[in-house]
Amino acid sequence: IGSNHHEIIINKEDVLNAIKPVIQTLATFDITTIRASIGMYLICKAIHEQSNIRVLLTGEISDELFGYKYTDFAPSAQEFQQESVKRVHELYMYDVLRADRCISTNSIEARVPFGDLDFVKYVMAIDPQKKMNTYNKGKYLLRHAFEKDEILPYDILMREKAAFSDAVGHSLSDDIKEYAEKQYTDAEFEEKIKQYKFCTPFTKESLLYREIFESYYPEQAGMIKDFWMPNKNWQGCNVNDPSARYLSNYGDSGK
Repeated sequence: IGSNHHEIIINKEDVLNAIKPVIQTLATFDITTIRASIGMYLICKAIHEQSNIRVLLTGEISDELFGYKYTDFAPSAQEFQQESVKRVHELYMYDVLRADRCISTNSIEARVPFGDLDFVKYVMAIDPQKKMNTYNKGKYLLRHAFEKDEILPYDILMREKAAFSDAVGHSLSDDIKEYAEKQYTDAEFEEKIKQYKFCTPFTKESLLYREIFESYYPEQAGMIKDFWMPNKNWQGCNVNDPSARYLSNYGDSGK
């Protein structure tokens, strides 16, 4: 595509050292938001330190409009649409919160094409049946929009969606889980979660995030209504981790 390509390589130490500043920056304890924010925070930090670029294009809100991996399990077009509306209304707690804080804390601005109000209204008015994954390819309408002009190489245009919240290659969340597991015994975990009646942590990773959150924002947990999770009412979505890699349709997405 003619871009001046750069790679930012992060390691386990970078990830673990970023947990506290990321939670302080975000003011959230939500699991998938923190996971995805660590990668984004470190990328934006590197951009700020290694370049003169101060305005970024970013792809937030396409999932909410065109579908997540888990919305492949939507039982009907109506429920797909209801889920999309719900996710758009929750953007301030999750994806937009992540992008806004990670970018702005590194003195950079963002432009969010998928968040253009006219575009959002247009996409939300499309028959939701056309947005459902009936082509064995998620976000088919969005991919198809870029197909005619060959803006992107076909293999990139049609490659599977991968979870940025897992740092795509999955090691980020695995490293954090391993670290969190060492912070608490099972008995300590069971005792500590009793103090949190609202959005009770349900894994050692979520307890780690909650304790750090409380150290910066005591008794402010009500700002976040709930943990971001797939719609557990849908068959195939009753998982206990927000990552799409725990869904049966994830397939080759991580490769």
